[in-house]
Amino acid sequence: MLDGCTPWPEEFVDRYWAAGHWRGNTLDNLLRGWALQYGPRTALVHGGTRITYANLNRRVDRMAAGFRLLALRPGQRVVVQLPNVPEFVVTVFALMRAGAVPVLCPVSHRASEVSHLVQVTQAVGYVGPSTYRGFDHTAMAADIAARGPFLRRVFTLEAPGASSPYGGYTTDPSGCHYFPLGSIDSPPAPALVQSADRVAFFLLSGGTTAPPELVPRTHDDYAYQARAAAELVSLTENDVYLAALPAGLNFTLGSPGIVGTLSAGGTVVLVENPEPAECLPVIGRERVTLTSVTPAVAQLWLDALPTVRENDVSSLRLVQIGGGPLRRATAERMGAASGCRLQQVFCTPEGLLTLTRPADPDETVLTTQGRPLSPDDEIRIVDADGKDVPDGKSGELLARGPHTVRGYYRAPEHNARSFTADGYFRTGDLARRTPDGNLVVTGRLEGRPVAG
Repeated sequence: MLDGCTPWPEEFVDRYWAAGHWRGNTLDNLLRGWALQYGPRTALVHGGTRITYANLNRRVDRMAAGFRLLALRPGQRVVVQLPNVPEFVVTVFALMRAGAVPVLCPVSHRASEVSHLVQVTQAVGYVGPSTYRGFDHTAMAADIAARGPFLRRVFTLEAPGASSPYGGYTTDPSGCHYFPLGSIDSPPAPALVQSADRVAFFLLSGGTTAPPELVPRTHDDYAYQARAAAELVSLTENDVYLAALPAGLNFTLGSPGIVGTLSAGGTVVLVENPEPAECLPVIGRERVTLTSVTPAVAQLWLDALPTVRENDVSSLRLVQIGGGPLRRATAERMGAASGCRLQQVFCTPEGLLTLTRPADPDETVLTTQGRPLSPDDEIRIVDADGKDVPDGKSGELLARGPHTVRGYYRAPEHNARSFTADGYFRTGDLARRTPDGNLVVTGRLEGRPVAG
């Protein structure tokens, strides 16, 4: 792993390998296999754009070769700040295939957060829109490059306008080079030999405090998470997943999300706005079968269903709801209005993922956040002294397992507060366990930011 990361102890590595959770395949190499298996099927949809698995893999191959031609070296970090567009998926997989490490950053973040990510990771590259919803991302990146020694390549989703000082293939006074992302294209080079225990990408810790911590997710742990989540919800090549929340969130990316859907040969539909006026027509047009939303988004969709003319949601078979407290009334309305099954999810960037099961009784789905994804997830609920509390009593939720990290990146002081000596992640969430083993998240410890 990269310097500054906390590896799993060898005894746990052996355990997760023996259980078949970790299989030693990198995410970008898995994509090669998916392209061979599902080649002509549609992998990505965005508006009128449709990309097959074979075409997606070719684009990733050519972009990865282009990145390597520009001297991006294995292990170097690149901040990726893109909306839900096909280029997000292509770029993330291409960077991994080139050996670089994407740092996934919400498109809503601004200079303070992006500058922090560049400084902590020593990122040499930035990928983002030229401008997006009135904000000039290229100018922000140029300012960050001018103030620090790391950022030297900026890749823009669109070619900058003729009046922009950062036109295609230009260099600014600080020595930073600017390229339209579409120009990063070269004949595929021989595949790099890469280890699946290395960091695949960084997610950002959740919550309201700034700056965010960096969560290093490895190929092994994330491939397992996405695969296991896809199996849990019985994903097949006939499923269509709507990515309505930001693609760089763990919930959207791999719970099972984008990666899990691709692993099963399904179709990922990308939308840039979770508003009902955009999503409800897409659900009907693309015959979406599952999606993941927050309680607030679910409420918006419910309120809009009677007023949006194209509101056929009969294709939905599963709606995952996570990211905040879900009111029972909202859950009951969602099931009745959409005619599909609900799944409550508790999801953290650090890896802990609990879900209700499709076969669970309605009462379990309406009132709990389900059970851990993996049989090797270890859960503790402890009091203020760190002692385990009995079932039914609330305490802090702690977790460790094959897809829960052992530490943040380059954050020793924060790690000392957020992880126990024996490797449990302190979520900062208060929870209780029901007699049948389901978790009910009841609140937050005072002074702790939201984890998921």
